[in-house]
Order: sequence, then C-alpha cells, then structure tokens
Amino acid sequence: MPTSPSDLDSPATDWHAQELLLMREVMKLVGRSLAPAFVLREMLHLMSELLGLNRGRMVLAGEAAPGEARTASVRHAYGLTAEEVQRGVFRWGEGITGRVLATGLPAIVQDVDAEPLFLFRTVPRERLPPQTVAFIALPIEVNGATIGVLACHRIRSRQRHLNDDLAVLRILATLAGQLLRLEQLVAEQTRQLLARNAALARALDSASARYGLIGRSPALLQALGELERVSQSQATVLLLGESGTGKELFARAVHLASGRHDQPFIKVNCSAIPETLFESELFGYEKGAFTGANTARAGWFEQAHGGTIFLDEIGELPLAMQSKLLRTLQEGTLVRLGGTRELKVNVRLVAATNRELAREVQAGRFRQDLYYRLNVIPIRLPSLRERGEDVRALALHFVNRANQAHQRNVNLAPDALARLEAHDWPGNIRELGNLIERLVLLADHTLVTAATLERFMPQALGAAAAASEAEPLVRDYQSAQSHSAQALLDALARHQGNQSRAAQSLGLTLRQFAYRLRKAGLR
Repeated sequence: MPTSPSDLDSPATDWHAQELLLMREVMKLVGRSLAPAFVLREMLHLMSELLGLNRGRMVLAGEAAPGEARTASVRHAYGLTAEEVQRGVFRWGEGITGRVLATGLPAIVQDVDAEPLFLFRTVPRERLPPQTVAFIALPIEVNGATIGVLACHRIRSRQRHLNDDLAVLRILATLAGQLLRLEQLVAEQTRQLLARNAALARALDSASARYGLIGRSPALLQALGELERVSQSQATVLLLGESGTGKELFARAVHLASGRHDQPFIKVNCSAIPETLFESELFGYEKGAFTGANTARAGWFEQAHGGTIFLDEIGELPLAMQSKLLRTLQEGTLVRLGGTRELKVNVRLVAATNRELAREVQAGRFRQDLYYRLNVIPIRLPSLRERGEDVRALALHFVNRANQAHQRNVNLAPDALARLEAHDWPGNIRELGNLIERLVLLADHTLVTAATLERFMPQALGAAAAASEAEPLVRDYQSAQSHSAQALLDALARHQGNQSRAAQSLGLTLRQFAYRLRKAGLR
C-alpha cells in the first residue's frame, strides 16, 4: 500500500540517502531482469516506499485502428486496485494525462481539487487523503516521440522540495523509456527472426518434398538456400564437403530446381572409371576407334545434352583429361575418340569433390585454369556433425526405408535415438544409413534400445574385429548337408524369422543359409 506521509515526512529523514537507495535498487533490478513489466512495477513500488510518491502508474499508448481515436491506458501501477487500473484509459488531450501525451510536456497540479482538467478517472476523490493532494505527470519518450506518462500523487505539504521529486521522476521516466525501447527492439527482432525461420522452414519443407532432403538444421538451410539461388543460372556448381554428405542428392536438386529439370541428368563417378577409358566414357567414340569398337557410341556429355552432368570425385580426373574437359566447358564442343568432327553440346556441369582442389593445384595434380572454371559457384555441404539436430529425422527415415526394403518392423527407442545423436559420424549420412540398414537386418527384437544399438555402433564393431584378429578370416568348408532341416527351422525360430541372424548363429553366410533352405524344400 502507499506510504503514509507521516512515515517519511519528518525532519530526520535523509532524503539524499533515500534517493540513492532508490536508484541503486532500480539499477539492481535492471541488471537482474530486462523484462520491463517487472522492473517498472518495482520502480513504482520504490517511489512510494522511499519517497512518498504514491499511486504511481505508467500510462502507455496502445495500437489504434484506422479511423479510431488514439488512446493510452494504465499498464503498470502500484497502489491502485484492479478496478482503478481498468478505469485508467485516456484519449490524447483528455485530462492532465492526455495533455501530457499530446504535448510531450510535464504537468504539475498543485491541488487536484482546484484543477478543472483533473478528471479523477482512475482514483476517485474519496479514495485520496483528505489533505491537499498534488499530481505530477511526466512524458515517457522513445526516439523523441511521447509513448506514455509516468504519474503519481504527492501530499503537497511536505518537508521535501517538489523540485527534488521532479528531478528523480525525470531520471526514472528516462530509464522507463529506454527499457520500453529495448522491449520494442527485442520484440521486433524476435518477430523478424520468427518470420525468417518460418519462411526458411517453409522453403525447406517445400524443397524437401521436391528433392528428398531430410532435416531442418541451420547448416542445411544455408546450403539449400544457396542451391535455390543459383539453380536457375547456367553457371557451373562445385559441391564441396566430406565424403558421405549427400553430394549426389544436392546435384540432383540443382538439376530439378533448374529449367533443365525435364532433360537428362547424367551422373558419373570419376573414381570408378579406369584411366584408359576416361575419354571414351566422357566423350564417346567413333566406329573403328579401337579394337572392338564395332559401332559408334555417344559419351556421357552427349547423353546429357540439354540437361545436367554430375561429375563426382572430379579430383580423380587424370591431367590429360582435365585439358579436354576444360575445352568442352569453355567452347561447348567435343570430339569423339577416333573422330574429327566437332559436336555441339549444351550441358550444365555440377562437380563434386572431397579433396582440397586448391592444394591439388599447388601440388601440380590439378590444372589451375580448370579449377577456376569449376569454382564459379562453390557450395559447401555440411557434415553430419554440423547437423546434429537432423540425426533423429535421418535415422527414422532410414529405418522406414530399410523396413520397407527388407519386410521388417524395427523401431528405435528414445534412448537409441539419443545415442545416435551423441555420435560424431565421421562417415556422415552414408555411415548413418549403412548402420541403420545393418541394424534392421540383424536386430533380434523389433524395438532397438541403446544397449542393443551399442553392439552395432562403429567403435563396437571395430573392437569386435580387433578381438577376433586371431580367428581365421575364411570359414572352414561345410557341405550343403551340414545342417538338418530342423536345425535350420530352430535357428529361424530363435531369431524371429531373421535369416541373417539365423545364418550367423550357425556359422553360415546368408547365401549358404538360403541355399540350404531351398535344398530342404523349406523355401
């Protein structure tokens, strides 16, 4: 409740100490919390308890609909009932409070009973002390505009000077304006971030539907945003990143997002082509170009005409082929092996590598001019370590896919998903996908817990391999009649129909187990 004048108005009151205490306590509040509602209410509380400035209130402007009069209402108060707060609504220019809102000038009413503009709207006269009551109202400004009013009642006949109260109130009104401005800035930035995140999430959801990309991590969003921005151009795209990060999916996404999406998409793994066959594979050959060339054949570039060619592991391309590739990219023509005629090709190139091509150039293993020709639009694909929040979604996706492919019904328990999220995945998405498929095939139970999962994790497999180094790497030969039909059926029953696990328990490969089932007429 508001402080009684007799509590403070005595000659022994050290007003300077009270002011310092008020300021110190208010700044402590600001340091503890930047939430204006909490700080401003406590500020009004301290004004009453320490300085006798009672029934303090913050009247703040509200949003006005087009064509409606602008109003302000009591938002923060101390010493007012809920009903009084609800009544505290003022139009611009209405009463003392409305005049301060309209003019931006402070108002001091020495006697509320003698001021015709004083409305007694918030607190009725009978609720005020019988003595002469003053009213002080100061504007609260943000960026030079008045957005509210700091107001309070004051018993006029006091030992403390009115100017001292005004000085303190000006400081508090300024601090209130800064806190409210900070609240506006935080709210605006939050709205912008939420809108941006919503837009990015919509873009990712849309792109995921089109491209088959799984995840919502910021790192994936950034790579996807770069992909979307360059997809409509014809510039060469160079996908960088560790092995297993999904470069082929991104390359296909570039193709699908471009104007060439109805044309061929040709993928070529440069590391899988023998050096002697590079030219014929990429550029084709004419009849009779070499022994066995009985007919002419179009190479991968010709087959991609009008569409996109994806050269994966382009760092493996031999130096001799790099110059031919550069010529094709620059001039848009090629010559088949054994041919003399130039053929026009219209192809967009997407290349990928997990090598540092700049270092390869310095080492003389990659042509500098081809490197600059490829490095037009580099997009770095994030590793799975940078996409920790996507591991769960990816794992569930791989589980569903493996269940459908192998007619299984394996599910991951929450602690198993948490264990997958804790792993650093040096092999990235490829490693995760392979682990899940292995898990679906070999799990004994339909619900996989973290304890079960641990046996299939890479480090567990590595330890098992190290422990069995003394064991022979080749199984002893076993005849096709090594196990009876009943033994095969018993193994299947023990492992709930999982042939891989049943075969493993009998020391057989899956192929050997399936062969024995057929021989026994069980399949």
